[in-house]
Amino acid sequence: MAALTADRNTPRFEGDIRQGDVAASTLIYAGALVMRDASGNLVEGQTATGLIGVGRAEERVDNSAGSAGDLTCDYRPGIYRFANSAAADEITKAEIGDVCYAVDDQTVAKTDGTSTRSPAGLIEGVDANGVWVRLDEALTAAAAA
Repeated sequence: MAALTADRNTPRFEGDIRQGDVAASTLIYAGALVMRDASGNLVEGQTATGLIGVGRAEERVDNSAGSAGDLTCDYRPGIYRFANSAAADEITKAEIGDVCYAVDDQTVAKTDGTSTRSPAGLIEGVDANGVWVRLDEALTAAAAA
């Protein structure tokens, strides 16, 4: 495409709710940690590689009997509290600013579990109830690179 030679009304994405195709054989619960797989489809947070955290599910979507893209899921980037892992993978305030890794759709850990977990997001805070995680796909990908 050639450079502009006149004014252009460039479209803008409004709001903070995003939507994506749900992977095949996937059930995402409302409130779950949502990740994108290597094919660009959404899956629930889980211990697996090749994923990246994108947001929190705004709805329950059951594509467990469907093919990839049969259903879509609304999700929202932002800062959300998830459960903290335990033992050597428990996140402390010393890890604030670091990348955390998905254990499941509601739990994050300090390490990648010897290269078995994918990055979920950035640690914003830790309290007695869990870990505050910034879910932003671009920031997480850059920090994890």
